[in-house]
Amino acid sequence: MNIFVKKSFLYTCLCALLLVSCKKEIEKISDTFKDTSSIETPAEKQNSIKKDSVVQKESIPAPMKDNGFYGAFILPKDKKLRDSMFSVFSKQYTEKERYTILALNRLDSKNKWNADTLVVPVKIDSTLMSYSPFPAQLDVLSSVKKFVVFSYPIQAYGVYSNGTLVKWGPTSMGKKSAKTKTGLTFANWKKKLAISTVSSEWKLPYNFNIFNYDGIGWHQYDLPGYPASHSCLRLLMKDAQWLYSYTDTWVLNPGGATTKAKGTPVLVYGDYPWGKRKPWRKLLDDPNANNISVEEMTKMIEPNIEKILQEQDNREKVVDSIKAAKAVLEQMPETPKTIEP
Repeated sequence: MNIFVKKSFLYTCLCALLLVSCKKEIEKISDTFKDTSSIETPAEKQNSIKKDSVVQKESIPAPMKDNGFYGAFILPKDKKLRDSMFSVFSKQYTEKERYTILALNRLDSKNKWNADTLVVPVKIDSTLMSYSPFPAQLDVLSSVKKFVVFSYPIQAYGVYSNGTLVKWGPTSMGKKSAKTKTGLTFANWKKKLAISTVSSEWKLPYNFNIFNYDGIGWHQYDLPGYPASHSCLRLLMKDAQWLYSYTDTWVLNPGGATTKAKGTPVLVYGDYPWGKRKPWRKLLDDPNANNISVEEMTKMIEPNIEKILQEQDNREKVVDSIKAAKAVLEQMPETPKTIEP
């Protein structure tokens, strides 16, 4: 009996020792697996780096491009983040600089919220002339005193005086369902505040008609960053005011039924790349992406140059004759008053 008890006791102790040993081994193996799972293989480490890089690129606005001319100011979709970014935009740039940046993106201050990306020049030139897509000089226009051109493809206008570019700026021309008429035309009449024939609620400051029978002209109105008008050529207020003073109107015969002389020549050309990337966004890749060559401009203007010079000569003669007639009237003695008997 005593021998049986002793054997049972020894057997129990042996089992206990075995259980403790197994538990320790299992814990050791478990710890090994944990350590192994936390160690990245070279491939996993590389993938992790790639993922981190992608997240970083998406969270940080694109830097200035290597070309050194333009960069991108990214605006997030989330309203709160968007408001914060515009706050940064307002603090980072002065009022004149913001005006210039928005103009390059075919926007006015009211419609800046339409943008998701703003093309920003590295060096801000408030005159815009440093970023002109139009040639600085056109020999084909050397004899033309005043000339205005509107480009549908890049939504911009340019003004030439005897072949020298004196001004350019943004525009918003006719939307796809109401395209602006193209071709050579001449400035007609102007009105400081016109009322649209489409809706009486639409007030058109500094309106200058260029296609009389179609009711098409340029004037100040919203610039939303794309062609949006009902055929007219929208401008920023300052540009509309400048062109209003610069451009010559037509001269009508007595009674106003016929035209005695035409106004400043205006050329509207091309078409917008509907559904494609906005032309000015291409400046981020190539600072010359919107540039119009001298050859291209000359090719468009040359077929019209004879007509332009003919109308210019006629206008000068008409204006001179009107001035001469006024001078004669001013020199004439006043008719003596007669006293009734």
